[in-house]
Amino acid sequence: MKLIVGLGNPGLRYARNRHNVGFQIVDAFAAEHGLRFDRFQFKAQVADGRLDDCRFLLAKPQTFMNLSGEAVQPLVSFYKMDLADLLVVYDDLDLPLGRLRLRPFGGAGGHNGMRSIIHRLGSDRFPRLRVGIGRPPGSMDPADYVLQNFSPDEEAVMASTRAAAVQAMVVWLREGLDAAMNRFNAS
Repeated sequence: MKLIVGLGNPGLRYARNRHNVGFQIVDAFAAEHGLRFDRFQFKAQVADGRLDDCRFLLAKPQTFMNLSGEAVQPLVSFYKMDLADLLVVYDDLDLPLGRLRLRPFGGAGGHNGMRSIIHRLGSDRFPRLRVGIGRPPGSMDPADYVLQNFSPDEEAVMASTRAAAVQAMVVWLREGLDAAMNRFNAS
């Protein structure tokens, strides 16, 4: 069993925000593979899936970003998962718009959703897929920036980024993290 968690804030108000890239990507994955988020478990909407012989869950915490660990940790515990079988997908201000970066572990990097997950799991030793949303322009507050929607030009970039992220998740499920990093981490 593997678990893919997309981070975001619940509600239509936030659906297209930069901060909701994780939700957007797991939604795209679900749509491509005919999956539905048809149940609620441990403060998360979840969808069950199978790819070849790999069983997995997709999850979207419904706790608001800063409390994401309240949904992730109980799922990991309930399914008795090794942390290597958890993949968290989230937005990253420190990567250029559209850049993907898979990593086997690491700190929160200022991301409050990741900080919550690391705190609740008691470890940062789990894979993550960081999705670049770029830095805010000028002196704009990053908190305001992440809660904005992408501009039409940015949305064009993000459409292909979401598709690439879905493919990275497929490679992670089928072939593992190293294969996904080799194929999708841009230099």
